[in-house]
Amino acid sequence: MSRGLFMWKVMSLLFAMTFTNFCFAEVENYSFPTISSTYSKYEATVIGTLPQVAAKLPKESPLKVKSMRVFEDRFVPEVFFFDEEMRYSQALQNEAAPLVFIIAGTGAPHDSAKSVELAKAFHHEGFHVVSISSPTFMNFIVSASKTSVPGHAYQDAEDIYHVMTLIWARLQKEISVTDFFVTGYSLGGFNTAFVSELDETKQVFNFKKALLINPPVSLYNSTSLLDRMTANIPGGAVNSNKFMHELLEEVSRVYRDSPSVEMDEEFLFRAFKAVDPSNEELAALVGFSFRISSASMIYAADIMTKFGYIVPKNVTILPSTIQTEYMMTAHEIGFTDYIHTFFYPFHKKNSEDLDKDEYVEMMRLYSLEDYLKTSDKIEVMHNQDDIILEPGEIEFFPRVFGDRAKIYPKGGHCGNMSHRDNVAHMLKVLAGLEIKK
Repeated sequence: MSRGLFMWKVMSLLFAMTFTNFCFAEVENYSFPTISSTYSKYEATVIGTLPQVAAKLPKESPLKVKSMRVFEDRFVPEVFFFDEEMRYSQALQNEAAPLVFIIAGTGAPHDSAKSVELAKAFHHEGFHVVSISSPTFMNFIVSASKTSVPGHAYQDAEDIYHVMTLIWARLQKEISVTDFFVTGYSLGGFNTAFVSELDETKQVFNFKKALLINPPVSLYNSTSLLDRMTANIPGGAVNSNKFMHELLEEVSRVYRDSPSVEMDEEFLFRAFKAVDPSNEELAALVGFSFRISSASMIYAADIMTKFGYIVPKNVTILPSTIQTEYMMTAHEIGFTDYIHTFFYPFHKKNSEDLDKDEYVEMMRLYSLEDYLKTSDKIEVMHNQDDIILEPGEIEFFPRVFGDRAKIYPKGGHCGNMSHRDNVAHMLKVLAGLEIKK
């Protein structure tokens, strides 16, 4: 195996597996083992669910990749020629069935590992499944975002909803749907709330249920937390490449000494034990992963809008252009910097007459609080120790959702999505199924 392929596989594995006074009685016997003897919310976030407590799902993904042109008159820069059409995934049943839309998390594509796991669970239980990329994913920014500057909760919801209606217009010619559902994880869970609220007006789908999985309460707060995690990289975010190089060197050593050549979960577990990363290093890995996603987002948004944030307005990026310098600059920009110096000035110029604080306030679930309180169709599942929530923010969910909130005591950020109890709860919420654990 070449070094480049090895590093790509390790990175894929690393990123794909990436106190309140209310009662947790219904999940008090929740078992969430970790590799380390001492539980860590960062380890839970990075490694995810161990096989002994994972739901039994089909091995193969049922999803098939599709594509469509969203805006017929959209000019796509030559450097993004491969993103002219929006890509999405679907898995259909042979008979009439409910359809669930899945919205991916920050910077994630329609076929991300977590989206695939959700698709396996729902398709296996009889759902038609349509999986959509995050509005912060490059392909979506280029092909399906009206402004190409993501992060605006209401405009992102409009873009997602527009895509859903176009996909449905295709599908209704070949399948029969009994009911519509929508769910998403992380930022996709946040998007789900705004999409559900928009559907109350548009009424194209009249969603029967919407399930939010590990959503942030405030986009600004959560992205600030993730930005600050890069401080755990020795020397800060500017040394992120060196940090990952050293980490991969350690993992490479484990691979060379491994009796197996398979790059699977068991290998990652062995590597994790051998490397024995600290919580600070795990936090750095999470921050670095987020920085990769945000850098791609910022770079795509800047080129699409010719805003001149990274690439000078008079420079045209071509497929043959050496882009290393621009991408290195993008990796040094935090998401909060993007909000203050790109996102806000862009939207301030092109839309609402709001000041910066009002924009930040608008990008919170608090702006939908009355709707979330009164709509029985919306439920949420979350973790008490989610690393993207500020202290006290977890209280928002039981306060607003009441018994429609399922709060698990452990799991970090989306680390327990494949847990048998979590999957059983998802199916109970959307399908009314009581699944044997």
